[in-house]
Amino acid sequence: MTKMDIDFVRSQFPAFQEPTLQWQAFFENAGGSYTSKFVIDRLNRYYTQRKVQPYAPYEASRLAGEEMDEARLRLSGVLNIPANDLSFGPSTTQNTYVLAQAFRQMLSTGDAIIVTNQDHEANSGPWRRLAESGIEVREWEVDKDTGFLDLTDLANLLDDKVKLVTFPHVSNIVGQINPVAEICAMVKAAGAVTCVDGVSFAPHGLPDIKALGADIYLFSAYKTYGPHQGIMYVEADLAMRLPNQGHYFNADSPYKRFTPAGPDHAQIAACAGMVDYIEALHDHHFSANVSLAEKARATLTLQTTHETELLAPLLEYLRARNDVRLIGADKAEDRVPTVAIGLKSAGEGVARELGAHGIMAGGGDFYAVRLMKGLGIDPSHGVLRLSFVHYTNTQEVEKLMKALDQIL
Repeated sequence: MTKMDIDFVRSQFPAFQEPTLQWQAFFENAGGSYTSKFVIDRLNRYYTQRKVQPYAPYEASRLAGEEMDEARLRLSGVLNIPANDLSFGPSTTQNTYVLAQAFRQMLSTGDAIIVTNQDHEANSGPWRRLAESGIEVREWEVDKDTGFLDLTDLANLLDDKVKLVTFPHVSNIVGQINPVAEICAMVKAAGAVTCVDGVSFAPHGLPDIKALGADIYLFSAYKTYGPHQGIMYVEADLAMRLPNQGHYFNADSPYKRFTPAGPDHAQIAACAGMVDYIEALHDHHFSANVSLAEKARATLTLQTTHETELLAPLLEYLRARNDVRLIGADKAEDRVPTVAIGLKSAGEGVARELGAHGIMAGGGDFYAVRLMKGLGIDPSHGVLRLSFVHYTNTQEVEKLMKALDQIL
């Protein structure tokens, strides 16, 4: 198996050459990743050469529109979906809110939806508010000890009243990789549609959405080495059944139906740099003569293998301690490297102490207040979250464990 060239990877991110960051190790990637040089270069070019209204007949405008179209086309190739099914928005939270308003108009009193308490509030709160319109909201609850979702519990909630099931691909606290394809198949068999929050999975490799079978899939570009944009797939038939949320004259365009306000042209164009990076990572390690979707699958495997190798010793270290509560699976193969731990001290305070040791980490509830309560953790006390991705190296994980030894 090809081993990831970590030096090549880190050379693609200007943050690793930034003098002010040299002595620090970044373990708050679940909150937002470093940005690749390809995205920065594209954003700079757009703002300096293309910052005009796109799609007009003059040259700068034509090029601006082409760069926006390129981002949609190439990202859809990576995700293995039709280009017209991909929408951009200011954030995943905003995209989810707009979707919820569309479902509010489509659903009827007495219809039911299923939400989880494993979610970040962005994929929970907007859906729960549908109860104000007479929609029944059912909660798929996590196991209070593990934080996991049990498919048997979902089966018990499904019936012919359920029209929508929303759930995370990965929890931003538990780190569990939920069996998305299996869940989507269950929900489809029950006659409902699925909305998958992929925000905490996508940084570890963009998925093949077609293979997952999700009707809606959302993630954030700023957590996948890109600009601050929300990226959303809505299956074409569903997109056209949902009431239009954009300008009436854009109703026939699937990717404009869920964009009520004008999009951020420059940031959409810069999203093509996310694909530039995937291609660069792939072509450095493998033969270049394959499709974008194949490149994405290969780089996902490359990233996952590297992350698993780094995660295993961290989990082993935490398992050996009797003064921490490890949230989620204690085996690296069962999760992503987003590791939350409960401590006697408040999570935010421990994160502050780690900062003095050159470890950038976060503490708190991370907008997963419902999950905290479901796990029996006081949200105001919170957890310490240690999250990394494929550009993290072995030395940084060792530095983290050494710092934890000194603090705990």
